[in-house]
Amino acid sequence: MLLSRYLKHLITIGELRVITANGREHRFKGSDDGPSVCMRFHNRSIERRILLNPSMGLGEGYVNGSWTPEGCDLIQVLHLIGMNVGATSLTRVQKFIQRLALPIRYFQQYNPAHRARRNVAHHYDLSGELYDLFLDDDRQYSCAYYINEDDPLEIAQENKKRHIAAKLCLEPGQHVLDIGSGWGGMALYLAQKYDVQVTGLTLSTEQHARSEKRAAEAGLSDRVRFYLRDYRDQTGSFERIVSVGMFEHVGIDHYGQYFGKIKNLLTEDGIALLHTIGRMEEPGVTDPWIRKYIFPGGYVPALSEITAAVEKRDLWLTDIEVLRLHYAFTLRDWRQRFLDNRQAAAALYDEQFCRMWEYYLAICEISFHYLRNTVFQVQITPTQEALPLTRQYMWNKEYRHANPVSPTDTEKPEKKSEKKDDSQAA
Repeated sequence: MLLSRYLKHLITIGELRVITANGREHRFKGSDDGPSVCMRFHNRSIERRILLNPSMGLGEGYVNGSWTPEGCDLIQVLHLIGMNVGATSLTRVQKFIQRLALPIRYFQQYNPAHRARRNVAHHYDLSGELYDLFLDDDRQYSCAYYINEDDPLEIAQENKKRHIAAKLCLEPGQHVLDIGSGWGGMALYLAQKYDVQVTGLTLSTEQHARSEKRAAEAGLSDRVRFYLRDYRDQTGSFERIVSVGMFEHVGIDHYGQYFGKIKNLLTEDGIALLHTIGRMEEPGVTDPWIRKYIFPGGYVPALSEITAAVEKRDLWLTDIEVLRLHYAFTLRDWRQRFLDNRQAAAALYDEQFCRMWEYYLAICEISFHYLRNTVFQVQITPTQEALPLTRQYMWNKEYRHANPVSPTDTEKPEKKSEKKDDSQAA
């Protein structure tokens, strides 16, 4: 088998059995402290495709049926592969190929406004019914926050919103800009729970329509407004800016533009909170299968790329938190919900789409378990005086909103911002 030499080098944990198209079985055995799984190849070309481009070959091969799990399921196969890839150092050839690919990413992620809209539409303008099959009721399509690993998804997503709100250090009456507002859940939550005004921006027509409808139904249209607008076109002044799960779509060519815009839109004592997927390693390239089929133009940044771009805009990095494994648990819950509703997904699209979506959720889950993907929450301010002296305000606000006090008990704000004119914000 063409793959034999590569798999002998790769599999150091557990056992992988491969049944080729001619029915011959090959075993690749590592240590005994890992699982044993089996893949069945249905044609000879899949061997060559996986060998030449493992990511594309494995992903496309599963989606088109060139290989299937045998006596196990997809996530079990990917767990074994993921733990072995994560434990294996890159060869000199692989490192050389990776270095060659780095300059290309600037062309892949060139993301002017018209291209950004097209990239967003590719993923986020799919049927809203699809997202209802696996997301929580609030349609939070970003990493949840698990106080306990087995928290229900709805609880974990509520935890996430509260955790972010605490870092924003909100005060009633402030105006918040939500860059990449999705289906409106974060904006509506902040308005309802913290008595603030929110302007939400999205490039998805599907998300915009849903957000506007939700605001009207909640009676919040006077305090929460959503716009089909690129962040680069936003004007006005905001005491707070939040961006959750959007930075991955900005493109590395545009980091300076992005943080420059945040600086221009924030008041002098304003606070911004960036929540983004990141990589716990040096800068790299986007997985080719993910880039082609799921998130065209997307990129997972290294922390060094974020901090360098912030520093060049003369902004303060006032807090950085790394959410380890939280996205792995989120994707686990999404994947299981999707599988539970697979028939409904097939009725919306087709079986091949279902295999693509299952593979997408599974391979992303694996990447947060073994392949050094994580989530960064980065707090940014224009001046060092914008926040209380210690981080205690975060814990106080988060605890108090998780454990509401009686109406007679009031919270004394740690710092009160001067009200700014936001008449141009819309």
